Amino acid sequence: MVPTEENKKSAGIISADIREQFDNLLAEPIVRKGLDFIKNDDKRRIEEQIQITEIPAPPFAEEERAEDFKRRFTELGLSDVYLDAEGNTIGLMKGSREGLKLVVSAHLDTVFPKGYDAKVTIDDKGVIHAPGISDDAAGLAALLSIARTLKETGIRTVGDILFVGTVGEEGRGDLRGVKHLFSTVKDVDGFISIDGDGCENIIYLGLGSKRFEFTFKGPGGHSFMAFGDVPNPIHAMGRAIDKIANISVPDEPRTTYSVSVVGGGTSVNSIATDAVMMTDTRSVCPEQLDKTVSELVNCVKMAVIEENTSLKIPWDSEDNIRLEIEKIGDRPSGVCLPDTLHVQVAWAATEAIGGTPQLELPGSTDSSIPINLGVPALTLGGGGKGTGIHSPQESFDPTDAYFAVQRVFLTILAFTGIVGKTDPLLPKNSGYKTPQSG
Repeated sequence: MVPTEENKKSAGIISADIREQFDNLLAEPIVRKGLDFIKNDDKRRIEEQIQITEIPAPPFAEEERAEDFKRRFTELGLSDVYLDAEGNTIGLMKGSREGLKLVVSAHLDTVFPKGYDAKVTIDDKGVIHAPGISDDAAGLAALLSIARTLKETGIRTVGDILFVGTVGEEGRGDLRGVKHLFSTVKDVDGFISIDGDGCENIIYLGLGSKRFEFTFKGPGGHSFMAFGDVPNPIHAMGRAIDKIANISVPDEPRTTYSVSVVGGGTSVNSIATDAVMMTDTRSVCPEQLDKTVSELVNCVKMAVIEENTSLKIPWDSEDNIRLEIEKIGDRPSGVCLPDTLHVQVAWAATEAIGGTPQLELPGSTDSSIPINLGVPALTLGGGGKGTGIHSPQESFDPTDAYFAVQRVFLTILAFTGIVGKTDPLLPKNSGYKTPQSG
C-alpha cells in the first residue's frame, strides 16, 4: 500500500488515547526538561556525528566503528553492552516492568568501499561534508543523544529500550544486522530506525527487493579469428538486457526493475570470456515481486539459449556460454494501514515538535524486517538536510537538526511510558509472523 492523499488524511486523525498521551507527556516538567536538554545537546551531538563519520565503516568492515560505539554505550551507562555474533552493537536501558521491549536503532555501515576518505570538512555556511555524514552518522549521533537525555534527566521508562547500532544495512549487506537481531532476540514489541534526514517524514511500509548477480562465461577468443565459432558472453548479456527492458510491470502495486551494474571483457580485439551484470527488482507486494523476478530470471536464461543456438553449437558443447546466478539481496516487504497505532504516534510526535507529518513511500531500511514480521516499526529521520547521499560529495546541513531527535524522544516515551506518569501505548507482541518472501 502506497500512501495516497486519502491515506495521509486518515493518518492525521489521532485517536483520543494518543492525544491524551501526548498532552500528558508535554505537560510533564521532566519531559520538557528532556526536550530542552536535546536542544542544548545539539553541539555535542554534531561533534559526535563528525567523530563517528571519521571512523570508516565500509561494507562488511564495520568493526572499528562498532567498537567505538560500544565504548560510547558503556560511557552512557547502558547495561549489558556487547557486540553480537553479526557485529551489531547493543546496549540496554532497563525499564520498570518486565515484558515490554522497544528497539531504537541506527546503522553503522556506509555504502563506500574500503579505502574511502572519511575526512570531514565544514564549509563557511556550516554545512558538513564527508561520505556517510548524513547516512547514517546523523542517526547514530541522534541515538546517543537520546540515551544521554534519558540518563541526564533521570527519566525512567516502563518498558525496556534496546539501543542498537546495526551492521549491513547498505547494499550487499542485505540487512544482515537486523536480520540477525530478530533471529536471536525473540521478544521485540516495537522498532524505530533512525535513518535519513529531516524531521517530518514517516516510513511505515517495507519495500521488498531481490537482487541478483548474473555471470556469463564462455571460451573467449580473437574478435576476428574466433568470430562465428564461439558465443559471446557480452552479446548474451546484451540480449538479456534487451529482454529485461521490455518486461511489463503494474503501476499498482508499484513494481520496478533495473539492470544496475554491468562489467566484463578482455580487450577491444577479443571475444570476452566473461561478463557480469547485477539487477535490482522491487515491489511493495511480495507476490508481484516474485512474479517479476521469475520473469527477469527467465529473460536471462532465454538470452543465453539464444546466443548459444545462434551459432548452432551442440547443447552439450563445452564452448557453450554457461550462466551462473547468485542472489545477492533479499529484502522483505510489509504493509500496514496508515492509521495504525504506531503510525499515529509518530504523526502526533511530529506535530508536537511543530512539524507537518508526511507519510513516505515504502522504504528499504532496517525497519523492513520487523514490518515483515508483524512488529510495529518506523523509520524516522535523523534531522538536518542531507544531500549527495551515497556519493563522495555527501553533505549534512545541521540547522535545527535537534527537532528530529526531539521527535524520536517523544515517540519513544509514548511507546514505553514513564514510570509514575504515563502508561505505555505499545502493546505486547504476541509473536513474530512467519516471514513473507520478498
